[in-house]
Amino acid sequence: MESAELPEYAERVLQVAEEIPPGRVMTYGDIAEWLGEGGPRQVGRVMALYGGTVPWWRVVRADGALLPGHERRALGHYRAEGTPLREAHGGAAIRLDMRRARWDGAPPDPQA
Repeated sequence: MESAELPEYAERVLQVAEEIPPGRVMTYGDIAEWLGEGGPRQVGRVMALYGGTVPWWRVVRADGALLPGHERRALGHYRAEGTPLREAHGGAAIRLDMRRARWDGAPPDPQA
């Protein structure tokens, strides 16, 4: 990331996105809360403008829905990383299993 080109808030959002472990996710609101600044819309705006340089698929909507227009690419990443999913039933769209996939920012437990 080139700090000269990015607003400071955007740098902070992207840094958090880079720290999310493979197979885990944080919501837009989680990131805003973690930073203690902004809200889900501000984080979403940063991700829309600058998120292509980080693992964007790990920053998600709170309802676990896949990012519209990027579902196929995101699903490929989720499957490759082993991200918990709720498989479709009766024509319902695949969603993230937020209860199992959500990351709280804590370092991984070495005892796990």
